[in-house]
Amino acid sequence: MSEIGELPRDLFYSREHEWMRVVGDQMEVGITAYAAHALGDVVFVELPQVGARLEQGKPFGVVESVKSVSDLFAPVAGVVTAINTRLQDAPELVNEAPYAEGWMIRIGGAGSEATQELLSADAYRVMLESSAH
Repeated sequence: MSEIGELPRDLFYSREHEWMRVVGDQMEVGITAYAAHALGDVVFVELPQVGARLEQGKPFGVVESVKSVSDLFAPVAGVVTAINTRLQDAPELVNEAPYAEGWMIRIGGAGSEATQELLSADAYRVMLESSAH
């Protein structure tokens, strides 16, 4: 299962393959290396505008690869406080550094309880391994 790769332990994970990092009072969001590998080479990322209100579990954007187009789902509810504008000119960052320069949005107003429905790195790995059988 090499496509799972390293899962940073300081992140939370959704069943839809988004990750979330707590950064002060905000949540940084991107897609996992597993999702990026499954998509193939990312060629375009459509993100919401700063100020957009997100609902947990609802689409907030789109990622397009050479293989397919996939919705991005909000792991928590809140307001978009920042978007990674580098992805407009360099969408390949999603594949090259999904947990660093490939981040997509920051969400504010989610509250500390927002992570309760998300998975730890270990739980996400178990989910991936069990779905591969």
